[in-house]
Amino acid sequence: MNKPTQQNLFQPDDLPEAPTSWERAAASDQLAAQVVFNRPLDTAFHYLIPDELRGMLNPGQRVKAPFGRGDRPIVGFCVGVGPVPDTGRKLKSIDSVLDREPLLSSRMLDLTHWIAERYLCPWGIVLESVVPAGVKKQAGTRMITCYTAAENLTERLKNVKLPTKQQAVIDVLLDAGQPLAIDELTEAASCGTGPLNSLKKKGFIQAVRRRSEPSATDFGATEQQPDLKLNEEQQRALGTIVDCLRSQQHQTFLLHGVTGSGKTEVYIQAIREVVSYGRQAIVLVPEISLTPQTIRRFRCRFDSVAVLHSHLSDAERHWQWQQIASGAVQVIVGARSAIFAPAPQLGLIVIDEEHESTFKQETAPRYHTREVARERARAANIPLVLGTATPTLESWLRARQKKDALISLSRRIGNRPMPPVVIVDVRNDPHITKGAAIGRALASTMRAALNDGGQVILFLNVRGYCPVLWCRACGQAVKCPHCDISLTWHKSRNVALCHSCEFNTVPPTHCPTCNAAGVRSLGVGTQRLEQEVRSRFPNYRTLRMDSDSMRKPGSHDEALQQFGAGDVQILLGTQMIAKGLDFPNVTLVGVIDADTILHQPDLRASERTFQLIAQVAGRTGRGERGGRVLVQTSSPAEPAILQAAEHDFISFAEQELGHRKGRGVPPFEHLARVILRGADEPMVQQSARDMAKTLQQTAEEMGSNVRVLGPAPAPLTRLKAMFRYHLQLAHIEFEEIQRLWNEAIGRFPRAKDVEFVIDVDPYNMR
Repeated sequence: MNKPTQQNLFQPDDLPEAPTSWERAAASDQLAAQVVFNRPLDTAFHYLIPDELRGMLNPGQRVKAPFGRGDRPIVGFCVGVGPVPDTGRKLKSIDSVLDREPLLSSRMLDLTHWIAERYLCPWGIVLESVVPAGVKKQAGTRMITCYTAAENLTERLKNVKLPTKQQAVIDVLLDAGQPLAIDELTEAASCGTGPLNSLKKKGFIQAVRRRSEPSATDFGATEQQPDLKLNEEQQRALGTIVDCLRSQQHQTFLLHGVTGSGKTEVYIQAIREVVSYGRQAIVLVPEISLTPQTIRRFRCRFDSVAVLHSHLSDAERHWQWQQIASGAVQVIVGARSAIFAPAPQLGLIVIDEEHESTFKQETAPRYHTREVARERARAANIPLVLGTATPTLESWLRARQKKDALISLSRRIGNRPMPPVVIVDVRNDPHITKGAAIGRALASTMRAALNDGGQVILFLNVRGYCPVLWCRACGQAVKCPHCDISLTWHKSRNVALCHSCEFNTVPPTHCPTCNAAGVRSLGVGTQRLEQEVRSRFPNYRTLRMDSDSMRKPGSHDEALQQFGAGDVQILLGTQMIAKGLDFPNVTLVGVIDADTILHQPDLRASERTFQLIAQVAGRTGRGERGGRVLVQTSSPAEPAILQAAEHDFISFAEQELGHRKGRGVPPFEHLARVILRGADEPMVQQSARDMAKTLQQTAEEMGSNVRVLGPAPAPLTRLKAMFRYHLQLAHIEFEEIQRLWNEAIGRFPRAKDVEFVIDVDPYNMR
């Protein structure tokens, strides 16, 4: 977790004069800019625009302006230009403008302002986060020397006879109407640099410096393929979306289709309609590096597809950004941050696997991509399509309440049956009780599937070799010295690693608590599972996919290509193999431990368990050979597991919604979670109490019935050497929470060395 934003970095007398009224302009033709900074401040500050910068500055560009004690110039975003406000005090001036063109359009500025208000985050922090670093520093460009025609050149040359080469240079520059780089100019004029030097000495051309444009990057062209023939359900789904496109109206569609029902083909043909209008589409996927099949599908169906993901270099990302902004790209495929792609002719937004928790940003600004997409689509008056086999309960409830339109795909392509799911109770399994990961039933079913020429996928959502190092003498787990988390043994690197702060050490031979010898390893991670599979099935090639084994760029794609080609017979890994994979020869999926998420202290634990089982089960039975699923669990009677085995999302959703409504938790109420942290636990605890008291008093004064829950120690009380306490604000209307927070934030007692953050609609409750 990144360091939370500090709320008490600046005192009021450190700051530039804040504006009092933008409308009360001084009787002057001077202009002022509104500037916001990447600071925990909710204020936009006014600065004078010097005469030499007038005409160069527009909203969406970055500037340098004096700020704080000593008037040190720092970078901020201009969000408005207008008359000088009548503040009664002299305003400071902008030092410089950093961008030739705005990095954000007026519509994107509006969207970022909405995010700041909706997620209670300063606007400057939002702006800083939505523009990629490579774009801000113009990665892939460099300063080069160019030549341009001198002023009034045509008049000056009326009675001048130039040598042929020099005249060719002049003709090229006049035709171009803009500065040209030396190599461009000499090539176009078919000359060397001598004529340029002569013209420069005569004053007929001038040397200027400018940035070169980033070069194009080869992202792998693919052979174009025709659209597939849709079945009746797909055709009906497509028709509903296309009708909305043609009526030029905003509507959110929940495309609920079972795994293998052809949702992606519906997206593609809806985008085909959008592209035919000369417009663009954004397609968001949970983790771009894990879905190479999806990318290839789009690349072989459209002429120009941009891909935005974390494995791109800054220069590549900058080039993609420019191509998108120019309108040259038809489809933008990307992960969470691609929702901010600068598509000028946006016509459709699609979120694939909308249930995935990775669509929630866990650092400031803590937005949910689905809600940002909803707002962007509403402002642009275009459709938003949310596709999944296992919708979030938030999306399902909206569809049930008719706030969003529900489109259902109830059958797989070719009417293939859903794979049968067998729940295996492993509490008394002789293999499991002896410490194995694969029980007797799963082992025999794997052997039969492999002998029959099929492929197997094994899912385990725990990486490393063993998740717990345990002392038999005192019964304590070996924990991270900085976090309340057990160290995980990674055998391949021979380290005991904390998966929160990345602390690592040599696995201890003696207990750090009681110094007894004989520390044991407990539990199974993907590394240990891989070792067991290789030992029990030595004649079949095994491949592990998790964040430890897939570190090298392109490794995901390479691994999946090997599996798709049949070079690998057993694929095992974490949740990265539970989505986006379509391999017809997979005839068996094994869930090693369905209980890893189920028993976590999280209100969404049952929902996530259902989603994971249903999604990983959907990786089989996609070909003519069919398939089956075995789910190993110690909780065979758990409703989420039973209903996932029946592929019965509707029954699960209705039952879970009933539980949630009775408890007054999302999606029936909004939550905002406040986390306080510091090195001194009593001080953090007291600050949390003071904050809760202030919120309760403010709510009473306002007549608000927002519930203040807590404070209490966070489930993960110590993280990265910081103690953590949290409290929650709950109400059926988010606007009430927003109103209370904005009223109370200025009243909180300031505690030195205690930081706090607020997370609206939190997903991670640890």
